[in-house]
Amino acid sequence: MSHFWTVSVLRFVPSFFIIAVCVGIYSYPGGNIHDVNQVGYSFTHNFLSDLGGYQSHSGDVNFIASFFFNVGMFLFAAVGIGFLYVPALFREDGVNYRLALAGSALFFLGTVFFAGVGLTPYDLYLDLHVFFAINAFRFLIPASLLYFIVLLRSSVANRFALVTGVYLVCVVAYVVYQIMGGNPFDSAEEMVRQASIQKLIVIASVVSVFSLSFAFEHQSQLQTTH
Repeated sequence: MSHFWTVSVLRFVPSFFIIAVCVGIYSYPGGNIHDVNQVGYSFTHNFLSDLGGYQSHSGDVNFIASFFFNVGMFLFAAVGIGFLYVPALFREDGVNYRLALAGSALFFLGTVFFAGVGLTPYDLYLDLHVFFAINAFRFLIPASLLYFIVLLRSSVANRFALVTGVYLVCVVAYVVYQIMGGNPFDSAEEMVRQASIQKLIVIASVVSVFSLSFAFEHQSQLQTTH
């Protein structure tokens, strides 16, 4: 059961999400917040959340893209549940165990907010959608910091801590940009910047979760040998 939640789920959900996004991109009818006549989906001119709208910006029904994207986002709640099983892997070290408990609680909240993004399509529940989308990453800053410390103090390979540390820097930079950046509705240039940066932080998030699944698998094996 522990391996399922701490390893299998942390690999399956990001994999499904990537597939869901690819299906959504292929199926998206078109349009962006500044150009309703755009054909299809653009990496630089569309936000990922555009895939989850009931309608595309072109005004067409967006059923297939919204179904896959929103299910993919909602499944991140399972990643949060998986993190609740992780502290037990570090119970032999009291400090690491307590740090992992706090880190897992924050990861759980962050992933529940990701699930909230999937439950609130932007064109139906804009205020809630923005609230979940903005604050999800803010929970991941202290969560990643705590697990960065846990991994450094544990016996798992340092490369896992390095990946988490790099992700921590990325998510801090992204949140700072969220706070200080402009409004994407004000100009197409700002929309392109924010849409592009959003894709990069999502890729970094997927890589980080994948890396943590291998770190937890390694820790589980070390725990078994002892």
